[in-house]
Amino acid sequence: MASSATAQVYSYTRPSGLDGGLLGLSTSGGTTSTGPRPHPHFFSGVLTQAAPAAAALIALADVARTRYHQPRPTGFRDPVVTCNGDRLRMESFSACGGVYARLDVLEPALDGDVLERGTTNVDVNGPLREALARVGGSEPLHLAVGADELAVTTLDGAVVEKKVPLPERWLRGFAEVQVITAGFDPRTELKGPDAVRFLRSLPARSRGALWAVPAGRTLRMSSRPGPGAVCLSGPDRLRTMLPLLRFARALRVYGPPVTARSAPVSSVWELDLPGMRYFLTLSPEASRGFSGEGAVLDALATDEAAADADLIGALLSFEPRVDPGLLAERSGLPLDRTKAALTQLGTSGRVGFDTAEAAFFHRELPYDAARVAALNPRLRAARALVEDGAVRFTGGDAAVVTTGGGERQVRFDGDRATCTCPWWFDHRGERGPCKHVLAATIVRRDGEAVAALNAEAAR
Repeated sequence: MASSATAQVYSYTRPSGLDGGLLGLSTSGGTTSTGPRPHPHFFSGVLTQAAPAAAALIALADVARTRYHQPRPTGFRDPVVTCNGDRLRMESFSACGGVYARLDVLEPALDGDVLERGTTNVDVNGPLREALARVGGSEPLHLAVGADELAVTTLDGAVVEKKVPLPERWLRGFAEVQVITAGFDPRTELKGPDAVRFLRSLPARSRGALWAVPAGRTLRMSSRPGPGAVCLSGPDRLRTMLPLLRFARALRVYGPPVTARSAPVSSVWELDLPGMRYFLTLSPEASRGFSGEGAVLDALATDEAAADADLIGALLSFEPRVDPGLLAERSGLPLDRTKAALTQLGTSGRVGFDTAEAAFFHRELPYDAARVAALNPRLRAARALVEDGAVRFTGGDAAVVTTGGGERQVRFDGDRATCTCPWWFDHRGERGPCKHVLAATIVRRDGEAVAALNAEAAR
């Protein structure tokens, strides 16, 4: 079923362009450390590694305009760019919602002035892409992310607007991928020549999931998982890395622990480039977008984490690495609640997760982040069941949820829950909880909260 979409309007003072060695990236409305800005100006200086930066920016733009599942023509969607002070982070999502790409341009590749921290969209258009493709050699490239206030006010007043359909599943995907990858660990690293050989040897197409299994200095492809294996469904989804291989110093791969019986899971592929990193995060299967994975649902269903997230969110200031211990100290919250609040912030896209540094980073998506929770149909359905009084506990760990399709039996075993509905039977919890488990979880948590308050009042 086609996902619904809202119209995202990008407003720029001029098109981005490459002229006389100056790469000017025009910015649309965004959030900075000093508040909202219509056209923020983040950086002015030099890209010391021009050729790999230009190639990686093209790769990022290619992901944004590609449908890997059921391919068909699609338009550009402009990357999200965050200036975290010591780096520029550029993010995009594939049109099908199953590939998340990020380019981190780090301090060694930047020589200039950071004028502001924050997040915005930048214009990437066809002529700019063609100009970037001609960048080569070792000459540095002057870079301006946004124009200064004086330059903006001296324009003739013309505004470049791009109206792009922004699928709701694309927005949800931004939130899901951060929560999913926060549980990943490094699995393997291939040095430059080995990385090149491996990526060039991948099949263009595959039926079903493939697994990359460590084998000496490289990885071998298998139809089954094994110790240290990483899932690689749809290996063609890594193809935007191929033009970057001439710059590659290493390939690092991240994923969750797997067993011989593991179902397909997401994975992160990081190409180490001079002064920068290019990441591709792949959904468990080429036909699955991140929006349906359901990793955010447990975090969205708790009121305590939502309240804590408001407090923690007010303390963030576009840090490149968020320190939970420092946030706990500043907020007065215990460390476990601080970490839960960061997860909650991830569900609305206010923080991302960097697998290379195993740390959250602050960014503010230049969309209505408050809509992300409301966009989730399972959570909406679960809250409707709670409001209708459809949840009845028959014991401390068992509940009956009455729906139009009949009664569903929900049973809790510690932090894990099972259900008798078709969704749980099909996915066994691998794509997040069903609406019945979510509804029972909300009622259970509300009951525990009330019991705790009554106990406190009785003391």
